[in-house]
Amino acid sequence: MQKSKSGIYDRYTPALNAEPTDTPAYWFVFLADTGRLLLNEQEGLAALATATDADQLGFRSVRSLYLGTLDGAPCYAAEAPEGTEPPVGSDFLPLRALYDRMDEDLFHLAGRALQILNWDDTHRFCGRCGSTLTLAARDRAKVCPNCGLSHYPRLSPAVITAILKDGKILLAHAPHFPDNMYGLIAGFAEPGETLEDCVRRETMEEVGIELGEIRYFGSQQWPFPNSLMIGFVAEYAGGEIAVDGEEIEHADWFAPNELPNIPPKVSIARKIIDWYTEEYGGKA
Repeated sequence: MQKSKSGIYDRYTPALNAEPTDTPAYWFVFLADTGRLLLNEQEGLAALATATDADQLGFRSVRSLYLGTLDGAPCYAAEAPEGTEPPVGSDFLPLRALYDRMDEDLFHLAGRALQILNWDDTHRFCGRCGSTLTLAARDRAKVCPNCGLSHYPRLSPAVITAILKDGKILLAHAPHFPDNMYGLIAGFAEPGETLEDCVRRETMEEVGIELGEIRYFGSQQWPFPNSLMIGFVAEYAGGEIAVDGEEIEHADWFAPNELPNIPPKVSIARKIIDWYTEEYGGKA
């Protein structure tokens, strides 16, 4: 349902090991434990830190990992120690707030960098035997030299669903949503579920209604910290809205011309809601 677009791999080639080159690299530098990305005042790729090696960044990185090439230039993820002062004309900015400033490919690659740094930090020791892990030679993984267990970057699939009834969309307000914002029904998939099973379960748990047809919309990586959001559109089949007052405080049906405060454009929730308003905005 989502319009097809060129993917990030038209510009980005992932790799584990850097090839020798004199070309300055792009560095996705995040301040330790904050999710804040180092950027200067320029736009696009020019806003990223550039250096031929980590020693030129002006600080000793906690960790750095090669990502591959972007538009033919090498790129790395690096973590700056807590308390690092940004260079003059630069600042550490929250990644979540940068979608409108960065093109989608660059935003997604920054998210990849953040997730890989988080994985490298949280997977230093084997969860089975406690031994120190080493980087795998051919995969983005870590291997235990003692028991042989492989540890891959964590990815948590979550569904997010627009539920439609008679031309209206179901929107819900959760206690943690700021500014009285309303969003879509969402939740993480559990072991043994299909994604469609998850859509039906989360909908019943959060608003107490049954669904009919479920259609795939699109997906979005969401690096806060390691989610993959899979979007759906579902048809109402029966039941009355009943919220638990804890996860969801209020939910209701809204027409395209009476939407409440909705999520920002950075999210797939907004992409789905925008699709809905385009599809149903001119219908009686």
